[in-house]
Amino acid sequence: MFCLDTPQEPCGGFIFQQYLMNSVVRSSKVPEITLMFWVIKILATTLGETGGDSLSMQFNLGYAISTVIFFAIFLVLVAGQISANRFHAFLYWAVIVATTTAGTTMADFADRSLVAGYGGVSQQVGYIVGSTTLFLALMAVLAIWRFTVGSISFSQIVSPKVELFYWLTILFSNTLGTALGDFFADTSGLGYEGAAFVFSGLLLVLAALYFFTSISRTFLFWAAFILTRPLGATLGDILTKPIDHGGLNLSRIDSSLVIAAVMMLIIAFAGRRAGQHPAAQSANTD
Repeated sequence: MFCLDTPQEPCGGFIFQQYLMNSVVRSSKVPEITLMFWVIKILATTLGETGGDSLSMQFNLGYAISTVIFFAIFLVLVAGQISANRFHAFLYWAVIVATTTAGTTMADFADRSLVAGYGGVSQQVGYIVGSTTLFLALMAVLAIWRFTVGSISFSQIVSPKVELFYWLTILFSNTLGTALGDFFADTSGLGYEGAAFVFSGLLLVLAALYFFTSISRTFLFWAAFILTRPLGATLGDILTKPIDHGGLNLSRIDSSLVIAAVMMLIIAFAGRRAGQHPAAQSANTD
């Protein structure tokens, strides 16, 4: 690539522009969106379900205390992620897992304790009210993000402010996904396997829309991000719920450890590449 030093476009300005675009690439804080990204995401959401239930149910800490613990872990990890100056795959996915574990106990507390318990309504109504509240909260975060920054694109996470909105959106989307998974599996009559098939089918529809239509990639990304959470939740329940409830009755702790090990292996071999900013991609083709 050559540079002609002219009054209209001095070489120094061109080089500075290239430097800025290359800096964006180096400062990319999110992974490349590939098939393996979604595989790891589903594993992370499944781990969130088994891990969250381990603390709240197996150790009998309850939803409220477990939420406080997982939310504190999330705050520590997300602070490290935002302050980091480049992409760290294991740190990024640790924050994702923290949002799924916190989302599991937050949704369970909202649906089963706060609304159904203190509100004195049925669990089915609790799921509906909880899911609606979480959906409105997620829409509010996205609206504020869009109004403040001007975009909610998942590929332009290039400043602490944008990254903060990014992680708030992920936290609420994973919490909403947990509530949706519980609603479809527990109260709709589908059961865990039926709910897993429904969410898998919806994700296949989104994949078809991605490949065969021009629908907003940002919309499709966040829709898929939300739907992978209830899929992971139902898969986690299939592994750990009693046999007479449609599960395999495996240990929550053992299941969590195995899923975490598989996740780390995939991240180590296939998930350590940061995503590129669109500006850098266009610059490389000039």
